[in-house]
Amino acid sequence: MKEVHDMNLDGTVALVTGGAVRIGRALALTLAGQGARVALHYGNSAEAATMAVAAIHDLGGYAAAFQADLRHLSQTEELVDRVAQRLGRVDILVNSAAIFASAEFVDTSESNWDEQFAVNLKAPFFLARAFARHVGKERNGQIVNIADWRAVRPDPLNLAYSLTKSGIVAMTKGLALALAPNIRVNAIAPGAILPPPGRDETFLDQLCKHIPLQRHGSPEQVAAALLYLVTAQFVTGQVLFVDGGEHLGGV
Repeated sequence: MKEVHDMNLDGTVALVTGGAVRIGRALALTLAGQGARVALHYGNSAEAATMAVAAIHDLGGYAAAFQADLRHLSQTEELVDRVAQRLGRVDILVNSAAIFASAEFVDTSESNWDEQFAVNLKAPFFLARAFARHVGKERNGQIVNIADWRAVRPDPLNLAYSLTKSGIVAMTKGLALALAPNIRVNAIAPGAILPPPGRDETFLDQLCKHIPLQRHGSPEQVAAALLYLVTAQFVTGQVLFVDGGEHLGGV
């Protein structure tokens, strides 16, 4: 891997889960823009994945799409090997895929709980295990998990989701210890970046009233945090909040 001052990722292969849409798409495009060959995972967004791959190719990069349903462990465990067989290796794993199924505590069903934990926490855990086995002890690699500001300040309106992201933070720190010294593991915790599906910018504008910096962020700002983490050679076990201070509490 390159040194901290060099953003060039030529020769690396990055697997980005959920890379077809929203923040995951921005992460995939940004890595490709720095020279990484990108394995772009998607679940149901086949058309969006095709468009994201085309966008990367238009920019002069390389990407290939890989479908897998991360609710099923067998498909999760096979994903790293599938990418390695096609692209030769995997150097960077970005666990971006997630489900946000809003439900207050008293309305949280077993299926709501199970689906969110399967995709948001169980899948990243076993993807990390498959990645660590692939990298072994002789090569360097890195994992970046996408958490959420709710990981440290649970949202009572979305408690099950918050718990999955708290688990991601704990997992990041645990894996940083377990996989050192040759695999670095960090996380990014975004805040108000994109409105939920079906909502528009006015939704974000309302949230800004409760954010210390009084504004929302962008997918590109999350991608900038990713580039820092994948090139910061002396950083592991960290959670980088890209949330305008929202995790600190409302204003």
